[in-house]
Amino acid sequence: MKHEAMLFAGVAGFFLITDVSYIWFAREPAGVAALTVSLVMSSVISFFCAMNYRRKGRRPEDVGDSEIRERAGLLDFFPPHSAYPPVTAVGAALMAVGIVYGLWLFIIGCGIMLAGVFGMVFQFPDVEA
Repeated sequence: MKHEAMLFAGVAGFFLITDVSYIWFAREPAGVAALTVSLVMSSVISFFCAMNYRRKGRRPEDVGDSEIRERAGLLDFFPPHSAYPPVTAVGAALMAVGIVYGLWLFIIGCGIMLAGVFGMVFQFPDVEA
C-alpha cells in the first residue's frame, strides 16, 4: 500500500499544481471546481492507502520474491446482510431532493443518512481489523 499511497500523492500533487495554475490563468469556476474535486479525491485515496499501510504493514504483493501461499488464509472481515446501506441511500436521495424542494427535506435527509452511516460504522464494534 505504500507505493499506491505515493502514486496517488503524486496524482494529488499534479492536480494541485494544475488547479493553482488554472485558477491563476483561466479564472473559470467550472474547471476550478473539477480540478479541486479531483485533488481532494486523489488525496483521500492516498490517505486511505497510507493509513492502511501503517495499520497492516507490508503485503506479500509488495515483496518481489514472495510466494502465492503467503497470501492464503483469512483476508478480512466481510459483514453479512445489513439494512444500513439502503438507509444511507434513502438519506442521500432525500438530501438531493431537498436541495430542490426545501431545506426541511434536506435536513431530514441529513439525519437519515447520518443514522445509516453511524449504523454501518458501529454495527460490528468487536471485529478486529
